[in-house]
Amino acid sequence: MTEKTENKVSQKKDEIKSGFEVRVHQKIKEGEKERVQIFEGVILAVKGRGQSRTITVRKISMGIGVEKIFPLSSPTITKIEVVRKFNTRRSKLYYLRDKKAKKLRVKRKIRSK
Repeated sequence: MTEKTENKVSQKKDEIKSGFEVRVHQKIKEGEKERVQIFEGVILAVKGRGQSRTITVRKISMGIGVEKIFPLSSPTITKIEVVRKFNTRRSKLYYLRDKKAKKLRVKRKIRSK
């Protein structure tokens, strides 16, 4: 990666906050082949600083909640897209684990630009 693209990626990662709905593009190696897998969900928590910074992303797949923790400095993460920005009052959104999908829509407020 060139310095310009590396700087853009690091800037995007610095702007990420809890409550954002994101798409995380992650490289996955299966034998000889390599592909990019997309994980789309809501950021529940942002932890750490600098190189040890991680985000916890949650999505609901076939009625079951799935969470993944992504280290932002990992070379396997190629891109993080912000789909929607939601205004939240808390930095850790662990209470969303207990909520159903219908109630989640009511709780979130869309952030004005």
